[in-house]
Amino acid sequence: MDLTIFPGKLTGTLEAIPSKSQAHRLLICAAFAHSPTELWCPQVNEDILATAGCLRALGAGVERTGTGFVVTPAETIPRQARLDCRESGSTLRFLLPVAGALGVDATFHLSGRLPERPLSPLWEEMERMGCRLSRPTPDTVRCQGRLRAGEYALDGGVSSQFITGLLLALSLVPGDSQIRILGRLQSRPYVDMTRKAMAAFGVDTEDLSLTGDHSFRSPGALRVEGDWSSAAFFLTANALGSDIRLLGLDPDSPQGDRAIADLLPALDGAPTISAGDIPDLVPVLAVAAGAKAGAVFTQIKRLRLKESDRVESILALLAALGGRAEATEDTLTVSPAVYHGGVVDSFGDHRIAMAAAVAATAADGPVTVLGAQCVAKSYPGFWEDLRRLGGNYEQHLR
Repeated sequence: MDLTIFPGKLTGTLEAIPSKSQAHRLLICAAFAHSPTELWCPQVNEDILATAGCLRALGAGVERTGTGFVVTPAETIPRQARLDCRESGSTLRFLLPVAGALGVDATFHLSGRLPERPLSPLWEEMERMGCRLSRPTPDTVRCQGRLRAGEYALDGGVSSQFITGLLLALSLVPGDSQIRILGRLQSRPYVDMTRKAMAAFGVDTEDLSLTGDHSFRSPGALRVEGDWSSAAFFLTANALGSDIRLLGLDPDSPQGDRAIADLLPALDGAPTISAGDIPDLVPVLAVAAGAKAGAVFTQIKRLRLKESDRVESILALLAALGGRAEATEDTLTVSPAVYHGGVVDSFGDHRIAMAAAVAATAADGPVTVLGAQCVAKSYPGFWEDLRRLGGNYEQHLR
């Protein structure tokens, strides 16, 4: 599906969708708690559904309701399981060590660019601590054996998702464990999100140490908070002249992408911004920077390992609309420009498609987004919400 978006500012009130980052974590905790949990999560996406499906494969009951999920803890853990991660890196990286902690002979099926995204050094550390991992085919990962308690060490510069996966897993491994971070931890706020989710289920992870005793205790009911990552697109549209009131965002949330609220005003001064803790914000911030005074983004290496090579995708997006940017291995420099109409390839990347839609609000001609359906990965209702706010577009089916 392709969309042609016509220039124009957006206006209105919108409820932020639930945070998929928090939903993943709460679903996993609930699946291994001592009693059922009701999660308020009225809107879902492909990634959340992938985690829900994998938890069912591991024996949990995950029932979709009109307002979210009712999760019934796994009573019997299967000896073997097939887990379809779709294109969700969070699902794979969180549940691979969980399967290892449970001793399940688990085969993970990967789609899109997920088979290309790194699993090292998590892979080597899991093998050192009791699991056997293999790639039966290019798009599958098999985990056998069982993780044991002890000291785990991981390079913090690759993905915070590895730390999250181990935290969730080691709470299910009897005995005392600790995770030691080597070097600087990238995206630390996401580890803080994990610790907060586990704390809601009664698990203490201070200093990344924990005692595994199958100790998740259901709080009964929880609300998945509003998603700053998805809201960032509409907040950026505001910075470019729209007038949208967003509801349901917690200003004290541990979500790393809450930083968008401070970064947007800074764009008036051509700032230098580290992408280390906010890789998902870079596409839309780059769009805003081009429409304002420009910006330099550092620590961008990990953007090349997302749903697309986001460095190249951002460069292509801006160039298609008359923007100016250049990149080195670890730096992206965006210069001020006037956006014109053009054709933007989403490269199957949800955040590139939504960033292009934001660019259209500041362009002087229509912007066509190729592969616009990819927003379903994180925000299936994005195009409907855009129209609800006055966005005008035409849909073209291929």
